[in-house]
Amino acid sequence: MQFELTREYLDEIRDWIAENQSNFINDTIIHLHPADIAEILDELNTEEAKFVYAHLDHDLQGDVLMELEDDVRQKFVETFNSDQLALQLENLDSDDAVDILGEMSIDKQLEVISKMDSENASELVDLLNYDENTAGGLMQTEFIRAKLEWPINRCVIELRRQAEEVDKVHTIYVVDNDDVLVGTLSLKSLLVANSKAIVRDVYENKNMAYVFTNEDSEEVARVMDKYDLVSVPVLNLQKKLVGRITIDDIVDVIREEADKDFQMASGISENVEHDAGILKMSRARLPWLMIGLLGGVLGSQVIGNFEMQIGAIPSLAFFIPLVAAMGGNVGVQSSAIVVQSIANGTSQFSSILSRVRREALLGLLNGLICGTFIFGITWLLQDIKLGISVSIALFIVIFFAAIFGTLIPLILHKYKIDPAVATGPFITTLNDVVGLFIYFGVGMMVFGL
Repeated sequence: MQFELTREYLDEIRDWIAENQSNFINDTIIHLHPADIAEILDELNTEEAKFVYAHLDHDLQGDVLMELEDDVRQKFVETFNSDQLALQLENLDSDDAVDILGEMSIDKQLEVISKMDSENASELVDLLNYDENTAGGLMQTEFIRAKLEWPINRCVIELRRQAEEVDKVHTIYVVDNDDVLVGTLSLKSLLVANSKAIVRDVYENKNMAYVFTNEDSEEVARVMDKYDLVSVPVLNLQKKLVGRITIDDIVDVIREEADKDFQMASGISENVEHDAGILKMSRARLPWLMIGLLGGVLGSQVIGNFEMQIGAIPSLAFFIPLVAAMGGNVGVQSSAIVVQSIANGTSQFSSILSRVRREALLGLLNGLICGTFIFGITWLLQDIKLGISVSIALFIVIFFAAIFGTLIPLILHKYKIDPAVATGPFITTLNDVVGLFIYFGVGMMVFGL
């Protein structure tokens, strides 16, 4: 049955903690999934959370620690001394341990590492040298490997020994004597193989996907998504196997990238948490608000330049919001599709031309339908000239907005600028200004001003 944290249950836990009763942890909490325990700790204050956490066994502590919200975990970890932190990190997979280390100051890192077993410490130091947004920064060094020349019976013994250090075995990687990755070994092949055979006789080396330590995390996500992998091997530049990345880490990357892109599309230039400080939130939002403000100033200047025309035909002013809003909406729709294709790695040159052509045709069709619809309404409520002006202008604005919405993110991507910014105020502002010029230009021609 799925766990549901209720206010009554949370109050009951707080009462038990206040009375220093730890039996409830063994009776109830310890049997929950680590994610459910983390959900409880997220709702408790630091001292209450530490009380519960201290009564969990070491393996469960590590799992729960990594399930906590990032900001909660950081505050929680700060309450541990160096010896406690060293013990906690030794109970974690290397990729999780280095994530926690990376959140500490250099002095704190050195202090904690000095308390750890030398072999574990050496692995974490090596991982800290990789950028956190690369495959090297995501990988864990715990994995199962088999040597190419091992007899099957020896392979089974060696894999049993290695499995003691690996929580989840997804794939058996086959390497040569220089630790260069040459293929994979399926469990089925291992089970049905003759005990006198060698790994070379039963391993697979076809269609093997892998990534290098310096590859971007988004590229890793793309590879795992394309080939439906639950884990992917990580190689150094000598093609030696140095780690693996599992699907749970990639899900985190995908979620973080989606959050960042959504914030960028909404006009927030930094990745901020919901409880971030006022100054940090202001700094994240203000740049795009200023772009929107600048766009508003430019739009007002455009309207000011046509003041005499508006004075002569006041009804032209009625449809300014409609034209501006439609241009912005169409631009955002087109750019969202392009940004998605870029994120999925499908933005090759041929697909770019196809996408521009497709969006242009779609803009023509939508512009024709919307223009015809607004012509009928305007003709009935106002007059035929105004209907002609608004409908023609709306048709042109929708067409160009579709083109802008397609090209701008592609241009930004070409110049190494995150194309997610194109789906926010940038396109809306551009379409507002251009749309007003088109609207008043068409109005002047139709009314002969």
